[in-house]
Amino acid sequence: MRRFLIIVAKLIAGTVLIVFAVCFISSVSPVYRFGKPHGFEGPDIFNPYAGLDTALGWKRANFHTHTKVTGIFNECDFWPDEVLGRYEDFGYDIVTFSNHNKLTEHPSDASLQVNVYEHGYNLFKFHKLVFGCSDVMRFDHLLPFFAFQRQFQLDLLAKDADFIQLNHPFRTNFTSRRIMERLSGYRIVELDSGITTENEYWDWALSAGHYSFGLANDDLHFPDRSERFAVRCNWLNTNSAGYADIKKTLMSGTYYSMRVPDFGNGDWKVKREKNLCLPAIENIGVASDTVFIVLDRPARQIKAFGQDHAVLDSLSCADRMECILGPDEPYLRFTACFDDGTVIYANPFARYDSSVSDSPYKDTEHLVNVPLTIMFNVLMAGLAAVCIFLLMKLFKKN
Repeated sequence: MRRFLIIVAKLIAGTVLIVFAVCFISSVSPVYRFGKPHGFEGPDIFNPYAGLDTALGWKRANFHTHTKVTGIFNECDFWPDEVLGRYEDFGYDIVTFSNHNKLTEHPSDASLQVNVYEHGYNLFKFHKLVFGCSDVMRFDHLLPFFAFQRQFQLDLLAKDADFIQLNHPFRTNFTSRRIMERLSGYRIVELDSGITTENEYWDWALSAGHYSFGLANDDLHFPDRSERFAVRCNWLNTNSAGYADIKKTLMSGTYYSMRVPDFGNGDWKVKREKNLCLPAIENIGVASDTVFIVLDRPARQIKAFGQDHAVLDSLSCADRMECILGPDEPYLRFTACFDDGTVIYANPFARYDSSVSDSPYKDTEHLVNVPLTIMFNVLMAGLAAVCIFLLMKLFKKN
């Protein structure tokens, strides 16, 4: 019995050492010098809805969708064609399949194929949607605790991507304001974790001068559970569901996002009926220095958020709002809450200089701190070596 317990103890200790060794080895990364946070400024106001065609209308979309895949690792019990059929029944026009570390083919129409996957094996759930890639990047830090590790991942992914979405920051472990103020290289932030409608982490990044658009997605794993299905979506002002038009719309910002209640609380008939008559934005844009939004029905409350998540204005029982974005006000974004629990999130209007760039978005270059990079990676290699040494010693025969 004693010999058996010793063997079990060694196996447990060996497993722990292997896990630590892998974590240390996978932690390799350059250490960057991040600049200080700096808000948007400039004589002009960037309007993400400048190309809005009200006659074109809006197409409903979900971009973060998991399905059953070939192999033993599955996060959903339904194949892509089954998931697509369910979404189309609820009025969705665009559905992309973003399985973990795997490109998934569109189940019915190759012309609607979107190469996108969710990157990340790590234990902190630092996940990204990678759009327009040709293959899956296998490298990941198992413990991406530091901002420079997360930035390194974004930089690597950007080499084979049209654009990147930062997934569910609210549910990503150890995502602090300091980290959001540093990260760049993504074009979209995933909004509304289901816990809060504030999206404060979005404002942390915007206030630091990192411009991005927002998408709200189901992050679907359970299409058979009403409380997990069709509870978030996005409305794109786009010509078609083809990738070229999707890419153009997502990169220009001519869309808005929405939280949708679980209408019927499990009654699928009620849920479907309510999903086919949701509120909408009729018009949104900029006139001189005034930013405005017009809804197709009164909202319980419309809020305008600005620098540092401050509420710049708020109206109750209104179907429109106008706000002057002063020269010293870096940005503004609208949130509209309705009595039935539906919430609309609009993309941010921001200060910039149109003579210098097309938008407030900047491809930030990060300088590598060479001494710290050497020290950090030598430390990780040393810790991994210690784990391997202990592992060998643990199983070495007397």
